[in-house]
Amino acid sequence: MVETIETLYEKMEAAVRDLDFEEAARCRNAINLMRSGATAEEAAQADASGLQRQQPGAMGLGTSQQKVTPPKGWKPPPKPDPMTRGRGRRRSDKT
Repeated sequence: MVETIETLYEKMEAAVRDLDFEEAARCRNAINLMRSGATAEEAAQADASGLQRQQPGAMGLGTSQQKVTPPKGWKPPPKPDPMTRGRGRRRSDKT
């Protein structure tokens, strides 16, 4: 039986009313696959157990890289003295 998005949506709502959330999730995943271009047969055969939404703030380039943590016992260097700000490194010895 070929299911359309409308029939899957009706099945999903009926499953939610019956508190069958696994069936509702299966219908939701099939709807998402069909909206993204899959045929009804491909959506029925697809294994959607690994599908999940991306978390906000975790999208884009470089988000798969792990965060660098400092070594144990590391302390950041002290902040520079504000009285030395803006002074050049060389001394001018004009005598």
